[in-house]
Amino acid sequence: MTSLTRARSRAAILFAAPAVLFVGWSYHPYVAVPRESDVAAAAVSDPTRWGLAHLLVGVGYGLLAVAFLALRAHLSDAGDQRWSAHAVPLVVFGCAVTAILTGMEFAPLAAAETGGDVVAVQEELLPWFLPVVAASGLAFALGALGFAAAIARTRVLGRRSTRLVVGALVATAVARFVPLGAAFYVTAVALVVALWPLAVALWEQPETARDRPHPTPAT
Repeated sequence: MTSLTRARSRAAILFAAPAVLFVGWSYHPYVAVPRESDVAAAAVSDPTRWGLAHLLVGVGYGLLAVAFLALRAHLSDAGDQRWSAHAVPLVVFGCAVTAILTGMEFAPLAAAETGGDVVAVQEELLPWFLPVVAASGLAFALGALGFAAAIARTRVLGRRSTRLVVGALVATAVARFVPLGAAFYVTAVALVVALWPLAVALWEQPETARDRPHPTPAT
């Protein structure tokens, strides 16, 4: 694989992953506070939409893990051997566990489709759901902050773009601990803001600092 093809492949996944996640959360029924009764009402009101939204979100988090692996490779090529190296397993773990959460949300869908007690199902899921939410949120937040530090130090973007991307990654980390439905949409938007400038930069300027030829010293 040539360096150009590699860079374009990384740019494509950095663009696609947050886009899929954004579409999934945009299609997800809005639940202001994720109480059991509110979640049950949303699942019962439109089971098809509930299922498709969670399927998209689950796929989006899978793609997001691949996107951060691609970003880690790009930052490594740019000279970062510390921050993104420590951050990538945390982000991948956070994405994987979050995808499990979306799978758990098919339980109220099944109850709604079969005439079961959707509220009771959601209440039974809660003791399993909360620890998984906490573990995935903490891991992803720490990983996002690590990537923010790596981007700031490697300067793979211009000054303004770096500030924008770093701020968006910090917002993503903070949003994982806000117990409101709006936090999901903030996360989706923040990831678009964080990863799309990197995708554009990779597509337009595929060479990293390591790839560029060094000037010959004057004799």
